[in-house]
Amino acid sequence: MKKRYNRQDAIREIVRDKSIKTQRALVEELEKLGFVCTQATISRDIADMGLRKLPEGVYVLAEDLHLQRMVSDLVTNVVRANNIVVIHTQAGAAQGVAAAFDDASLPDVAGCIAGDDTIMVVCLTNEQGVTLEQLVNKLRGVSD
Repeated sequence: MKKRYNRQDAIREIVRDKSIKTQRALVEELEKLGFVCTQATISRDIADMGLRKLPEGVYVLAEDLHLQRMVSDLVTNVVRANNIVVIHTQAGAAQGVAAAFDDASLPDVAGCIAGDDTIMVVCLTNEQGVTLEQLVNKLRGVSD
């Protein structure tokens, strides 16, 4: 059991950090982290975890799906300054998008503050800021 939970934690991290389009790509990323598993095992993990594919063909976590919808529909720009990520939204949408970030319980987010059309998200480290900026752009459908 412990091995499965560790693997699924790794899958969460991989799916949030990278644009994974196939089960084979997920197996390869897990192998880089030292996990030995088959595509059949990954298929079961995907079902257990409720992973979904976006229309762009990229896997997303079920808990991030609401966040993805909010970000893709309402976020207009993302700017990072070290560990602070500033997210611009359509007028009046910032508080709803910030609530979606809170609900997703992202490990890189220490907290966020929302105004009318701007959200300030604070991460603990600069690296976490980079990771969050990449995730938001991925959810927006913007390439790196």
